[in-house]
Amino acid sequence: MSICPLCNGFTNVQETCENCSTNLENQGKVSDYYDDYSPYMDIDLMKLEDGYENNLADHQCVHLLQCPSCGKEQVYFVQE
Repeated sequence: MSICPLCNGFTNVQETCENCSTNLENQGKVSDYYDDYSPYMDIDLMKLEDGYENNLADHQCVHLLQCPSCGKEQVYFVQE
């Protein structure tokens, strides 16, 4: 079983915005934004259904980062 260090609070995001150089904030897993019930689905099933099967083999968790200044969003892959 893989554990995402970002989901579990073991680490923080250390990325900056390409537009304004502000530190990006973690907005959670991308899969949590699909529908009301997606946070309760099995993560391995979710990755397969939503086209993240390549990341499943690499044990990567897909997060959404957002700039608090300009609102730019970025997808961020975290090694589990």
